[in-house]
Amino acid sequence: MDPASARYMIRINGHLGAMLLSAFPAMAWKRQGPETVLTGVLDRPGLHGVLAEIEALGLDLLEVRWLGPEVRSPERGDTCSP
Repeated sequence: MDPASARYMIRINGHLGAMLLSAFPAMAWKRQGPETVLTGVLDRPGLHGVLAEIEALGLDLLEVRWLGPEVRSPERGDTCSP
């Protein structure tokens, strides 16, 4: 993922079945009341791809929420002290 990757939450009206959920392999999902909530870390092209897939499948998009930048652990050898 590029440095512009961020965590997103996407709410879709209705319960998605296994076939529809397979269209979003990079996203975790859960059912919340009458909705399906997808979450995952996406870069900008990835987010646009997920939104295009939602539109192409005719799903009812309720909300897209930016949850913040991806928090990455330091690489081996990276230090914070001088």
